[in-house]
Amino acid sequence: MSYNGGYQQDQYGRPAPGDYGRPVYEQPGQGGYNPNQNSFGAPQGPPPNWDNRPNYNGPSNPQIVQQQQQQGYSQAPPPPQGYQSFGVNGMNFQYSDLHGQKKALLIGINYFGTKSELRGCINDVHNMVQFLSQRYGFRQDDMVILTDDQSAPRAIPTRDNIINAMQWLVAGAQPGDNLFLHYSGHGGRTEDLDGDEDDGYDECIYPVDYERTNPGHLVDDIIHDICVKSLPPGCRLTAVFDCCHSGSIMDLPYMYSTKGVLKEPNLLKDAGSGLMNIGQAYLRNDIGGLISGAGGLFNRVTRSGNGNQEMVKQMKTAPADVICFTGCKDTQTSADASIAGQGQGAMSFAFRNALLKYPQQSYLQLLNTVRDEMNQGGYSQKPQLSCCHPLDVNLLFTL
Repeated sequence: MSYNGGYQQDQYGRPAPGDYGRPVYEQPGQGGYNPNQNSFGAPQGPPPNWDNRPNYNGPSNPQIVQQQQQQGYSQAPPPPQGYQSFGVNGMNFQYSDLHGQKKALLIGINYFGTKSELRGCINDVHNMVQFLSQRYGFRQDDMVILTDDQSAPRAIPTRDNIINAMQWLVAGAQPGDNLFLHYSGHGGRTEDLDGDEDDGYDECIYPVDYERTNPGHLVDDIIHDICVKSLPPGCRLTAVFDCCHSGSIMDLPYMYSTKGVLKEPNLLKDAGSGLMNIGQAYLRNDIGGLISGAGGLFNRVTRSGNGNQEMVKQMKTAPADVICFTGCKDTQTSADASIAGQGQGAMSFAFRNALLKYPQQSYLQLLNTVRDEMNQGGYSQKPQLSCCHPLDVNLLFTL
């Protein structure tokens, strides 16, 4: 079945002949992901813990269940309306009330016939389509699905098609819109070229044609520029990335622990007028001013030497309502597993199952429930929660 309604071909032009479609490989591989020796390269070989993980369909931890019932999931307050302060110089952001248009982009790549083949990514996409449709009212006509088992050239998850589909997702976004992005496939790390990563590496995803394009990967900076920077205040984007090394895959500066604690100091402290001007350009919908302000601040920061990495990261804040759940920390791998007799990504399953069990949860409760689902399955990876603005994690998670 194809789910490409709303993805108009004339928006992006016809792809050049020969650039798309399933690649031809000399030998089929055994499937999976095992990074190269330094853990930062393209996918190679079988995945970690491929066949030795238990089936993961057991009950949740009784102690956690009791705690959740005592807390009362339905009592989490809804997000406040109107502008909320970043806490610095009048900069504001806005939670979405989700009254607007629903759109979803779902990407699943099994890398058929390669030494890096996966088994569950396309299943993840189909399961998420059903989940969004039945539980949250997303129409399949408003979804774009990219999977490498389809025959239509524009439905193949090549690098160009993924970028075009991301642009489709955010195009014309308005306050109140409800956007959803799901990726299941390979992820990795690559050398950071713009100085915005403390560890010196950008996180990235691998399109199906990663071996045939240059660059083959899609780095977090590009994902952020397309999916976060362009959104207006009050527009919601919920992202779920089920891939290795995905903790900060969207470069969102506010990351929260399972205790609700911000993992890093407030990234807006001592931001100065440069960051304030960028925020004001966002609120005015002044894209030109935004690009100019961000470029000027970036140039000043990178020229000034060491000790300014925090200021570079401050440029990643945004007044929209972007929430990201990822399968693991930047330094971890994510399992492609066998769950209930079907190949699935552990994170994709845990996210869905957590909300099916407890539809009314706060952000913090949801993060902990997803972690609990992982623990019950015997998975060591630690899903992460990040946001483009300061997040009250005790608010009701909405989708």
